[in-house]
Amino acid sequence: MTRLLAALADPTRLRLVRLLLREELCVCELVDALRIPQYKVSRHLSRLRNVGLVRARRNGRWMYYSIGRQVALNGFHQDLLKVIDASMEGTSEAKRDDARLSRRLAMRRAGQCVVGKTCC
Repeated sequence: MTRLLAALADPTRLRLVRLLLREELCVCELVDALRIPQYKVSRHLSRLRNVGLVRARRNGRWMYYSIGRQVALNGFHQDLLKVIDASMEGTSEAKRDDARLSRRLAMRRAGQCVVGKTCC
């Protein structure tokens, strides 16, 4: 419990978790949404993986992240994630993250997304 809460005690990691609650995302999509360097996103994701909150899947050279399966089954984790999502929803930072992620995901769905390339 202490390790989990310590991992969530960072604003960037909370933003990452909030976005990953929507769907599985590539690192480059997270970089675009949060507007922080890839190495920082990867470092924060590593910390979340170490406590079992996030899982990773490799597809060629690219890593995709999602909320871990064990977390999805655990009632406490589900409640905690709901609180995180609800508390951040509507903030100006969350709105900016959502808008940037929406643009990036629209590219992916339109077949225009180039994995590893930063958009708008």
